[in-house]
Amino acid sequence: MRIPGPAEIQALHEKYAPTTEAFTLVHTHCEIVWSIAEQLLAAPHLAHLDAELVRSGCLLHDIGVYRLYGDDGRLDHRNYIRHGLLGHEILEAEGFPDTLRRFCSHHTGVGLTRQDIVSQGLPLPPADYLAVTEEERLVMYADKFHTKSRPSAYLSPTEYAAHVRRFGEDKVTAFEALRAEFGDPDLTRPVPCGGGVRRVAGVGD
Repeated sequence: MRIPGPAEIQALHEKYAPTTEAFTLVHTHCEIVWSIAEQLLAAPHLAHLDAELVRSGCLLHDIGVYRLYGDDGRLDHRNYIRHGLLGHEILEAEGFPDTLRRFCSHHTGVGLTRQDIVSQGLPLPPADYLAVTEEERLVMYADKFHTKSRPSAYLSPTEYAAHVRRFGEDKVTAFEALRAEFGDPDLTRPVPCGGGVRRVAGVGD
């Protein structure tokens, strides 16, 4: 399987981003997620993972967000949960294999189940959208520590656990399982931010 590199993926972001602001918001977030995943990959017990695949998954996972911008430049927050499937559709149209498309459609929260979708009336086709492979789980996990809210923010493991608790204790359990599998990232280390480096200090203090 051919795995696209950072330059090719950036060009894809530029192709679909409706505005420079949208590109900066989404692409920078994806770069930050990769920097977190890359840090976690340094753990000896994760040496067997495909780092190139993880990098592509991180850099591609939110590309569907661009499809949620209206003509007025505003993001459709009500349908934001659809961004994963929209990204899956973009990558399918671009000819990418399902292995890469799944990073888009299977990274939301700590995994969406058919029951979640039906019981909450979510605007998604009823199905299980769960990260299965270790690479998929790592991308999903790394994504939990940075949010594209304005201003963008970093979440400590404790903060994310508190956030996801509103969706049920089973989601907290799933997140804690990911923590046990991959460990906690050091969010005080420099991470890329809009072409420069931004140091995150005191996250969750």
